[in-house]
Amino acid sequence: MAARSAIINVITKACYKAARPLVRDFGEVEKLQVSRKGPGDFVSKADIRTDRILREELAFARPDFGFLTEEDAPVESTNFEGQRWIIDPVDGTTNFLHGIPFFVISVGLEQKGEIVAGVIYDPLRDELFHAEKGKGAYLNDQRVRVSGRQLLADCALATSHSFAGKPHHAEARALAADIGQRATVRDLGAAALHLAYVAAGRLDGFWQVGLSPWDVAAGIVIAREAGAMVSDFKGRQPRIDGGEIIAANGAVHRDLLKTFRTHGAAAR
Repeated sequence: MAARSAIINVITKACYKAARPLVRDFGEVEKLQVSRKGPGDFVSKADIRTDRILREELAFARPDFGFLTEEDAPVESTNFEGQRWIIDPVDGTTNFLHGIPFFVISVGLEQKGEIVAGVIYDPLRDELFHAEKGKGAYLNDQRVRVSGRQLLADCALATSHSFAGKPHHAEARALAADIGQRATVRDLGAAALHLAYVAAGRLDGFWQVGLSPWDVAAGIVIAREAGAMVSDFKGRQPRIDGGEIIAANGAVHRDLLKTFRTHGAAAR
């Protein structure tokens, strides 16, 4: 067990504070499913409030850091290292909306254009995934590593099956159909949770297109520090605003890249 650094403690404290009312809200969602209005407005308010709590807590602890968040306008960093928080207050909003218990709070720290720390917190299971560059990845302070499975036939992979309206949706559908013939493919409805589960060895790999920075910022550093290969569909360093990602152990990553090349997904 390793002691948490000051920066991880800052993020963790913010996540814990934001999670308490979010869990209470989730308990109310089921009651709202049968109402005529439905839970949509209620969930939207919960999302915005979670974002506000995170921003307030993080700004208090590090007032010179910037922000990039799904819910509000960007705020520029005022320090020389260009540090900014990249936040998804509720990754898995659709799950939350329908009372499905798979959603997380995700906070990444970018420094000089590189993600150097991240926390993904699952408040319903009280599972805190965290990592810093060069310091390993942890789940509730226990070191985690990617799985060692080599063959796709033995693997559980993840992607989003919500293709409509997203970039390259036809390509994504074809890839999912192909890979689904050779491996078990799941969709938990939250990209950050997929990346955390790759880091913990619960999933053997993850790929997706149509992503935003807040979907993957924290998960990239957590997966990498757990030993995952993380790239775009050409095997290059993924841009957090590039919209596509593969994360897997080395053998599975190579197999997925080969599949993508066969489909022409890396030809863009």
